[in-house]
Amino acid sequence: MTSPAPASPGQPAPAADHRQLAQAAPGHGWRAVSIVLVGAFMALLDTTIVNVALPSIRTGLHASPASLEWIVSGYALAYGLALVPGGRAGDRFGHKNLFVIGLTIFTLASVACGISQTQGEIVAARIVQGLGAGLFFPAISATIQHSFTGPARSKAFGVLGAVIGVSTAMGPLLGGLIIAGAGNEAGWRWVFLVNLFIGAVAIPMAAWRLPSAVTRTRRGFDPVGLGLLTSGLLLLLIPLVAGQQDGWPAWTWICFGCSVAVFALLASWELREDRRGADPLLKPALLRQSSFSAGAVFALAFFGGFSSIFFSLSILWQEGLAHSALITGLVIAPYSVGTLLSAANSDKLSARLGRLVLVLGCSLLLAGLALIVLVIHLTEPAVNGFELVGPLLMAGLGSGMTIAPNQDFVLATVPRREAGTAAGVLGTSQRIGTAIGIGVVGTVLFGSLKFTRGPHAVASAFTHSAQLALLANLAFVVVALALVVALPRTIPGH
Repeated sequence: MTSPAPASPGQPAPAADHRQLAQAAPGHGWRAVSIVLVGAFMALLDTTIVNVALPSIRTGLHASPASLEWIVSGYALAYGLALVPGGRAGDRFGHKNLFVIGLTIFTLASVACGISQTQGEIVAARIVQGLGAGLFFPAISATIQHSFTGPARSKAFGVLGAVIGVSTAMGPLLGGLIIAGAGNEAGWRWVFLVNLFIGAVAIPMAAWRLPSAVTRTRRGFDPVGLGLLTSGLLLLLIPLVAGQQDGWPAWTWICFGCSVAVFALLASWELREDRRGADPLLKPALLRQSSFSAGAVFALAFFGGFSSIFFSLSILWQEGLAHSALITGLVIAPYSVGTLLSAANSDKLSARLGRLVLVLGCSLLLAGLALIVLVIHLTEPAVNGFELVGPLLMAGLGSGMTIAPNQDFVLATVPRREAGTAAGVLGTSQRIGTAIGIGVVGTVLFGSLKFTRGPHAVASAFTHSAQLALLANLAFVVVALALVVALPRTIPGH
């Protein structure tokens, strides 16, 4: 049997390709999605699990404060840079191949982190780890796109949303458990080395069980577009992750201004490539879809608001209230529970309510954040974690019912051949939102610290600053809520 001819650059895949993809889906379905979700859990867990290990790393490797910052931010920076190229490469060479390659790089880099002997080694390994995560992550949404349609796709995105929310929120708890079990001296190493055991199972399973591409689509590489996109993101993300610790000097604002100019040049180049019939990196037709572009901006604002909540609470509980990493993780655990419960049922809610599910989710998150601030204000400086269970559970419920439907709304109208690129753009919006959120919230938290004399000076200072930082989180979610009106009323295909 002969394979269908590949589509020409810049043209949609033939209808036969779509029929074959649709026929292939029932045979793979949840089997394929369950494998790639393991990768999603690993990549997102490593964005937060390392936070509770930083004190041990500082002691074990005699790491400087700047190195500790780059252990966190270097991963996020590399992750964000690799997402769009990774999605584009998956569209061209097959998402199975990119998933296996990226997950292998991620796993080996995790081992390199765990056996690092100097601060320079662990920073370099974390950057490589982020690159691996960015390469394989677009394949996750693309696999869902290719495996399901209609309500079944919404259910799969609901599970992905649960994995995103739970893995991000559970990072501090799992990190605390590992360090408590392995000890402060070696515990931080096992925070990274545990990925070896997961990867040793997930990589062979992915190579064996993930479906191969039915057809290969010949695509252009667009090196100029890739170079401009990378330059623009570097100019934006480097000052975001390094500016706070340096006090936002002049070079950070110069970089922000240059990033705007580079992104304008990128838009001009991509339009030129599209007009002459080439295959631009970012398809203008894709970005002109209101549901896609509005959803990407919504994701940026929402992730800026929700992902930095754990940063503020972790600093408050460990540095301000002198609790252990394990206790900190337990305090945040109700958020994970709420996220898991609502995300697992978000497909039913989105089918019944349409975009109102996003309004409800953002509203619950806003109410939860407001109650967290109120509890801290009324009980400072002796804040009790039990009093935060209800507000954190409410915030988690709102987060879980928002993440998955947003992805479904955004990606539902994207052509299959652009699934990887679209997932990469959406993932980059989420990572940029996370970086912006950490930058703004970190500046508010540390910039407002004022210590006074008294028996509770440290606790009072941190509880006051944490309230202001959480109000910044609340402002991000308000912006996200205002953007909901730009999304379709219902998910296409239902």
